[in-house]
Amino acid sequence: MSFDLDLIIRNGIVVTASDQVACDIGIKDGKIRFLAAGLPSLDGCQEIDAEGGFITPGGVDSHVHVAQSAAKGLGARSADDWTSATRSALAGGTTTILAFAVQGRGTSLANAVTDYHTKSDDFAVCDYGFHLIVTDPNEHQMHTELPKLVEEGITSMKIYMTYADLKLNDGEILNVLFAARKYKVTTMVHCENADVIDWMTKSLQARGMTEPWHHGTSRPPIVESEATNRALALAELMDTPMLIVHVSAPEAINIIRKAQTRLLPIYAETCPHYALLDGSQMRKDGFEGAKCVCSPPLRDDPKDKERIWEGLANSTFTVISSDHAPTCYNDERGKQLGLIENPTNNPRGNFKTIPNGLPGVETRTPLLWSEGVLKGRITPQKFVELNSTNAAKLYGMYPQKGTIQPGSDADLIIWRSDKSRKPYKIENSKLHHACDYTPYEGVVLEDWPRYTILRGKIVYDGEINEVLAPPGSGKFLQRGSSTLPGPRNQWLSEWRPE
Repeated sequence: MSFDLDLIIRNGIVVTASDQVACDIGIKDGKIRFLAAGLPSLDGCQEIDAEGGFITPGGVDSHVHVAQSAAKGLGARSADDWTSATRSALAGGTTTILAFAVQGRGTSLANAVTDYHTKSDDFAVCDYGFHLIVTDPNEHQMHTELPKLVEEGITSMKIYMTYADLKLNDGEILNVLFAARKYKVTTMVHCENADVIDWMTKSLQARGMTEPWHHGTSRPPIVESEATNRALALAELMDTPMLIVHVSAPEAINIIRKAQTRLLPIYAETCPHYALLDGSQMRKDGFEGAKCVCSPPLRDDPKDKERIWEGLANSTFTVISSDHAPTCYNDERGKQLGLIENPTNNPRGNFKTIPNGLPGVETRTPLLWSEGVLKGRITPQKFVELNSTNAAKLYGMYPQKGTIQPGSDADLIIWRSDKSRKPYKIENSKLHHACDYTPYEGVVLEDWPRYTILRGKIVYDGEINEVLAPPGSGKFLQRGSSTLPGPRNQWLSEWRPE
């Protein structure tokens, strides 16, 4: 047996979604070749001593917005480009991101993909893929362009039930689900009732209730839970798997859990901000609350955060993603739009024109590790499942990504051991994104990645807080179909898809 290796990692505790074992990892040509105790030393082979620390798969952040803004119609701009966003990902232990190629209404899905390749291919420093955002699911787009894009390895799409430029009606959603089932595409859905939001927003503005926290007032939990129930009904009608993204409301969690209990192929995603922050963040002095305006909103009841942790622990949630959507606070094309586009001149701003979204691609994995594993809320294996493995399976990247086993990409996070672990205070000045704030400023974590390894190369050194990968070193991933449970061939009527 040949032991020709490029890198050996010794004295670590290797964690997968099912096991943890003390062993060495042997890496050759960017792939894991061996998991074994006592691998022999080799001339010319680099070695890392994990010093008894855990080693987990590189993070897979399957919901990242790069170089785009939900408030584009107002002139908003993203804080991050492809280099800063992916550099930030590596510094937080994430080695793979999935971002969004947005189809404008009346335009081509293929053109949207071409545009995003132009923005990303020579600039990304971690590995990446694209979801499609579908706004015009006509016959040609769904049954001519979509299957061609599936052949190119783009096997997931996202649709919206809100936002004027993005939302689909129920008939259009059925068109998407029909095509998704036919071509084995994973469908992600942003579930909020657009009509209720519009009605509530108009009423609040007429009353002068425009402060940042009224973003949450305009989107009470029933807005999310009603849309979630409707989306799941459409998925059951079409017998199509569906992922409900960025779930925040307990009522929506209950609806999803009941569907899963009935063995429907329904999956759910949540985000660290719903597990760790609440609506009080939007009530900070002055306009500061704008920093935490996102959709669905942070919920007011602090107990709701524990419901998120329960859902993470009991597998209601399939993945945890950052929903990284950064706009700078001190930018007239960022959060300041809430003060500039402010018809009532409310000194605390106009929630309707505050660009939605929070930065979080760098902090997602360390927050889940420190607040989840090290505080006993979840096991190390559950961390791996939520942070890496399930996303790799759901989006057709497993076992290339999301696990530690022979033949998989050598994407790894080395954490510090109990003895060497030291507190890490989150400060925006330490982060690698281009946003001018983090909602977790001042939060003290019990650990931060010591090393991030991408395809066998050290790409982040936590001892010096430096990303070592150059722009363009990230690879575009041609993905397959989901390997999680799919259609059941159980129907609600005599209708069947052709």
